[in-house]
Amino acid sequence: MESTAHEKFMRMAIDLSEYNVKQGIGGPFGAVIVKDGVVVASSANRVIPENDPTAHAEISAIRLACHELATFNLTGCEIYTSCEPCPMCLGAIYWARIDKIYFANTRADAADIGFDDEFIYQEAGKPVDKRKLPCEQLMRDDALQIFRLWQSSDVKLNIKY
Repeated sequence: MESTAHEKFMRMAIDLSEYNVKQGIGGPFGAVIVKDGVVVASSANRVIPENDPTAHAEISAIRLACHELATFNLTGCEIYTSCEPCPMCLGAIYWARIDKIYFANTRADAADIGFDDEFIYQEAGKPVDKRKLPCEQLMRDDALQIFRLWQSSDVKLNIKY
């Protein structure tokens, strides 16, 4: 894709983030998902209006794109986001199998205005027993039985990746 197309899609993401702030809707984040040069989905940050801490722009756009394409596999898609994705959004982008991320602001820029995800980046890499948020494992043997059930389920066997 040529540079002007990339800039067009990034401009859309940035415009979504600006609209969100100017309208008093929510945070300064926007995301656009593109497949074969066509916008499949776009969203601004929806955390405040939806009272949903997972409704970041990237995740909201992923949800819309998956619905639009009737798949959870967004291989062949690219995401344009007004800011480098936080750890949650980065994980969702990987799970969705998006081919490439284009971003404008950096995570350092986000930290400068109070969106500091560095703590989460650090915590994710620590062993469970060293994290600030207490974690306790319960009933693993019972839960493992369900994992074994999944391994041979028709749902899993019929998934097309």
